[in-house]
Amino acid sequence: MDRLYRTFDLEFLSTDPLEFVHKYKTPQDREIVGLVSSSLAYGRVDTIKKSVGRVLSVMGKSPYRFTLSFDPERDCPLFKGFVHRFNRDKDICSLIYFAKQMIEESGSIGRFFLKGYSAEHKNVKEALTSFSERALSLDSSPVYGKKGLPKGAGVRFFFPSPAGGSPCKRLNLYLRWMVRRGDRLDFGIWEEVDPAKLIIPLDTHIARISKLIGLTKRASPGWKMAEEITGSLKKLDPYDPVKYDFALCRLGILDKCPRKKDLKKCECCLIKELCVL
Repeated sequence: MDRLYRTFDLEFLSTDPLEFVHKYKTPQDREIVGLVSSSLAYGRVDTIKKSVGRVLSVMGKSPYRFTLSFDPERDCPLFKGFVHRFNRDKDICSLIYFAKQMIEESGSIGRFFLKGYSAEHKNVKEALTSFSERALSLDSSPVYGKKGLPKGAGVRFFFPSPAGGSPCKRLNLYLRWMVRRGDRLDFGIWEEVDPAKLIIPLDTHIARISKLIGLTKRASPGWKMAEEITGSLKKLDPYDPVKYDFALCRLGILDKCPRKKDLKKCECCLIKELCVL
């Protein structure tokens, strides 16, 4: 597993929306770009990158400054016609407007998150639950035109909660980018959050491969599976268990881990000794 971790490094950044965050130099811009990029990190990689690129092209050289000055009435038309699977222009506008309110209230998105975080918690479950609840209680009326966030508002998809059993893949991905340090992949901006508390961003690739190498015995993807996989990885690195996420995910994204046994691909796999396929 450590060999796998060392193999899939920054050279493979172009296969991940994290690539966009690396294009910015200030922590403030990276925090905003990370939120946008992780929120849209569902579907095919090429589609994700196209959608993130569209949003960032509107936000200009400093997405942070754009967010601070964001006026829904004036700026929402800039995103007219935006579609990313089932998210639309209003959802992106609401996401940016939420980010603006978080910064105005707490000084940064990270400090807004920290209001629900405690070093006494087992992991980030309680903090994520609080973060999503507080985010969805922010003002959305200038975007959706109603007092209170409509039940069908697409921005809700960006803020799931582990309290309902969701694996919160995209929020955990955002946390990984903002919290992890120790290599050049992630940024370590949120220094108050312990990397040992992070939960692996559970997508279809991580769920399938984790079953194949014995990281989980659970059949259904969800928060409990994400916790179990992270617990298994803690036996390898108790201080930074999700450091393996990027590498494991490359096996699926780059089609290096087949769904059915493939002698050519399997023979070259760096973790073939662990696999039951």
